[in-house]
Amino acid sequence: MTRFPQVSLLVVGDLMIDQYLWGKVSRISPEAPVPVVRLERESFRMGGAGNVVSNLVSLGARAIPAGVRGDDSQGELLEKFCRDSGLATEALIVERGRPTTVKTRVIAHNQQVVRVDREVDGPIEASVTQSLREKSTRLLEQVHGLIISDYDKGAVSPELLTALLPEAARRRMPVVVDPKVRLFRYYRPATVVTPNAREAMEAAGTMARTDQEFEGIAHRLLEILGSSSLLITRGDRGMLLQEKAGPPILIPATAQEVFDVTGAGDTVVATLALALSAGATMQEAALLANSAAGVVVGKVGTATLTAEELLGSVKAPDI
Repeated sequence: MTRFPQVSLLVVGDLMIDQYLWGKVSRISPEAPVPVVRLERESFRMGGAGNVVSNLVSLGARAIPAGVRGDDSQGELLEKFCRDSGLATEALIVERGRPTTVKTRVIAHNQQVVRVDREVDGPIEASVTQSLREKSTRLLEQVHGLIISDYDKGAVSPELLTALLPEAARRRMPVVVDPKVRLFRYYRPATVVTPNAREAMEAAGTMARTDQEFEGIAHRLLEILGSSSLLITRGDRGMLLQEKAGPPILIPATAQEVFDVTGAGDTVVATLALALSAGATMQEAALLANSAAGVVVGKVGTATLTAEELLGSVKAPDI
């Protein structure tokens, strides 16, 4: 992990704002059988692909965000978060008339009560997609690795992927993809793709319950993707790493106590890409990512971790 500060990564994907309304519940509403939350405070942070960026920065790396924001106050807040963190904002493309995605979570007594999403998840305008594609491709010159963080909100498109991924592969940099099923066949070439269990089953078109059945799904998805590795995240059942050459590796979950799984996938993909870009093997990177996830699920809300927390959670290789 000593090499993390020397690593720079480009994060391309769906940028959003996570809003938190924190309060307490002392009674049930007389109007409906729902809790009444007395609001105590409000907080905001970057979400979606922005949370991947926040995790990289917290781990000591350099990150460049690339995505689409609305021409609204939330989009301005997103850009302010980036500037305040010393991040380049040249690849934050504004689409006029499109709202910035905002996920509002109401938290009472450290538990999520309800989530409200404000978003438009249709296709991005062609001119905006072109601008995002051109700026992202140019930014590959400045980084050691690429992360695609697809939340299926429109920023990640076939046009973007077919231009960006081959160029990253030509530069021989690690490419880590946090996927959505809709574009699964376009995530190529990539170093590793990280679906969760539900996404993996949906993409493969079959159900799985046992480790052996998930191993079959992993082989099937590697054929579809043509990537060298697949990492299936399985919640409290840990992870399954399948490389093109070699047997599957089952990685047990490390969390001692789970408070909130929000953003855990972002932490996994950030840690995985950072470790690979710093020179780790795929197995070493997967073990680090698994340990990182075990740390953040013990926190409430969209969380990040520091390199010190990661080091304290695992006897990490010297990368």
